[in-house]
Amino acid sequence: QVQLVESGGGLVQTGGSLRLSCAASGSIFRIGAMGWYRQAPGKQRESVAAITSGGSTNYADSVKGRFTISRANAKNTVYLQMNSLKPEDAGVYYCNAVGVVSTDNRYGNDYWGQGTQVTVSS
Repeated sequence: QVQLVESGGGLVQTGGSLRLSCAASGSIFRIGAMGWYRQAPGKQRESVAAITSGGSTNYADSVKGRFTISRANAKNTVYLQMNSLKPEDAGVYYCNAVGVVSTDNRYGNDYWGQGTQVTVSS
């Protein structure tokens, strides 16, 4: 069983920065892509950023130039550096992992963390 645990959320003023981390644990051999999603109250969950095992990244237009996603494959960890935060960036941020291969060669897809709250005060 694969578990994802996020950390690093909190309260920050507009223009401030936060760094989110997500560590995957379990009998993991390889993770395909990892990403961050967010959900604001009353809104649908949306993709924020994603990164493949090879380091290719993509971002939502709303965060380009402000957020940076990175990962440490050896640690099965993905990070999201968020700079110049805006009130509209607030929400619960969820970590996602797809294409997970276990050490006994089983394949699993679409794992989610429990979420971490990001609040941006204006």
